[in-house]
Amino acid sequence: MKKIDWSSLWTKEDWWACWIGFVILIVAMIGIMPDVVKFSTWATIDKAFPKGIATIWDTLILFVVLAVLTMIGMIFMKKDVKKFIPAFIVIFSLAWISILVGKQSIINAWGLEYVIWALIFGLLISNTVGTPAWLKPAVLTEYYIKIGLVCMGATILFSVIVNAGLVGMLQALLVVAAVWFFAYWLGRRFSMSERFSSTMATGVSICGVSASIAAGGAVEGDPKETSYVIAWLLVGAVIMIVIMPPIARAVNMPTNMAGAWIGGTIDNTGSVVAAGDLMKSKAALDTASLVKMAQNILIGFAAFFLAIWSTISLEKKSESEKPSFMEIWYRFPKFIVGFVVASLVATFFIEPVMGGKAAKSITGLMTNYRTWFFALCFVCIGLETNFKELLSVGSGKPAIVYWISQFFNVIWTLLIVWLLWSGTFFTPPILPD
Repeated sequence: MKKIDWSSLWTKEDWWACWIGFVILIVAMIGIMPDVVKFSTWATIDKAFPKGIATIWDTLILFVVLAVLTMIGMIFMKKDVKKFIPAFIVIFSLAWISILVGKQSIINAWGLEYVIWALIFGLLISNTVGTPAWLKPAVLTEYYIKIGLVCMGATILFSVIVNAGLVGMLQALLVVAAVWFFAYWLGRRFSMSERFSSTMATGVSICGVSASIAAGGAVEGDPKETSYVIAWLLVGAVIMIVIMPPIARAVNMPTNMAGAWIGGTIDNTGSVVAAGDLMKSKAALDTASLVKMAQNILIGFAAFFLAIWSTISLEKKSESEKPSFMEIWYRFPKFIVGFVVASLVATFFIEPVMGGKAAKSITGLMTNYRTWFFALCFVCIGLETNFKELLSVGSGKPAIVYWISQFFNVIWTLLIVWLLWSGTFFTPPILPD
């Protein structure tokens, strides 16, 4: 039997994502976690800062909090902290500007939120002058997104899904199963590896960036392939934000159906919220968020089954040497454990014990921190993405797989949404507008 490596608890990135996320949650529950910088929706720049000059102080506090939290983990993981600090200043600044730009009134009305601008700023650097070597110590895409995902777990209360019935989860299961197997089959038909195909299929079918990272970690795929999938998912999300709400309005699609269609097809949670908000309907936005949360919950299950499949099927060393269940555990992305634990704490302790008002405050704060870690992540994705490389990978075949799979996702989800949400066959939950 393989000896348990306890040192992974303080030397591995996945576990540090859990510890940092838990620290933020616990301190938020105590009531002493500093809030993040807040920007107002603005038409002129002077209207962007509701706290005026105090915004500078809030920015400095947030910078110190994020830098210290991430550096503690880096010290234990034996990363070069001295090189990290100056590079992190630039990454943080780009994230700060991205969130500010996303609040501009015209831009905000179009739903072009911070994730898109964070990506654009990173892409401008990487595809013009190139990402400088001194900046790379802070380009820690997976580290930031994993911490953000643990924070996100505390914002997903199971009670929300229960209160809205099982329709959202049923849609998620029907969509994810069909789209995953179609995308995986198509990837293999286009000569993509099993690991690459499974990462692509998970990203398209479940929840974009977070699901892709979970799948890539579960099957121990090539990080460059995971970044490639993420880049296309973000490009696709931008396009779908622009075209899906107008299509839904043009055909007079009921708001609940429109929300369910948007939530089931657009791959990133932030982009789903942006597109749902463009519908100018609370019911559409709530339904879109509900369906996306249902898909988010499937991330852990998908990662677990992919870890089992990868360990048992993809890496058989010989017929006499069978992989152990401990190998499955080592392969399983530990930040998913953090995601689930944070969600359980929020659902079964914060909400029932501390009360609805405290739950709203805490989950709001965790959402804010998730936003900032996601912003850092998307800046890094841009810095790691080169369009020439994006189009040249696999002679363009993976790009074709992505777009065909995404088109299938849009059509299949629309069919499932009509079956479940139109009221043709039974009465679905009607969220108030």
